[in-house]
Amino acid sequence: MTEHTSEQLQTFLDIAAKAATAAGDVLKTYWGNLKTVEEKGRPGDLVTAADKEAEAVVLDILKNDVPDHSILAEESGQLGDNESKYLWAIDPLDGTTNYAHQYPIAATSVGLLIDGKPQVGAVYNPFRDELLCAAVGLGATCNGQPIQVSQVSDLGKSLLVTGFAYDRRQTSDNNYAEFCYLTHLTQGVRRSGSASIDLCDVASGRLDGYWERGLSPWDVAAGIVILEEAGGKVTAYDGSPIDINSGRILATNAKIHDSLSAALLETPPLSSWK
Repeated sequence: MTEHTSEQLQTFLDIAAKAATAAGDVLKTYWGNLKTVEEKGRPGDLVTAADKEAEAVVLDILKNDVPDHSILAEESGQLGDNESKYLWAIDPLDGTTNYAHQYPIAATSVGLLIDGKPQVGAVYNPFRDELLCAAVGLGATCNGQPIQVSQVSDLGKSLLVTGFAYDRRQTSDNNYAEFCYLTHLTQGVRRSGSASIDLCDVASGRLDGYWERGLSPWDVAAGIVILEEAGGKVTAYDGSPIDINSGRILATNAKIHDSLSAALLETPPLSSWK
């Protein structure tokens, strides 16, 4: 993997933070003022003018500041040089369904992968006015103040979060069984509807663990860096190294990681429940 100095990573982080904040300002402008909401082909997979304009703002910043880098954006797809070792993964509005219903849980996520690995991330939540930032080796912050994961080490005393993919109606691999099983084993399982916020809430110690399937790289690239730099752990369900293109993630405060992984792997199918 290409090695970068702290100064180089900080420069990339400053760009990510600028882009995430600018896109978040767009979300504030459109809040409560949406004229139309469209579906992108799958039931519940929505897109709005806010998504499109926020993404355009991020793309303008990246094209100006790092014109030779590649970009993977939720609405625009792959842009730029496919051979570049730098790939920006952009979700201009993570939580579109929430946003379209004026349910105030949504964020803008801007992450940078270098040689395929998440190295820099910024997530801006305009409703909390929280900007979470991290780069490998530089730590994680919220509005400039250091953050760290919780100290909960007992799965039974943990508070978790998860989500459900857009294809949940078409597949039995829909996370319903895992949600029910972990609800029994813990103090509760929440569902926010925004993967980047979920990862940041684990990084901030508000939650202790997170898992989900059906995700895209732009959903998690920034949050992975933020969580790991805050002391957390991110893997595949079975504890092996995460493949950011797999659609699955297990992310925790590191202390409950093994027990949550084991619980996911031993979850009985719903048909066996009484």
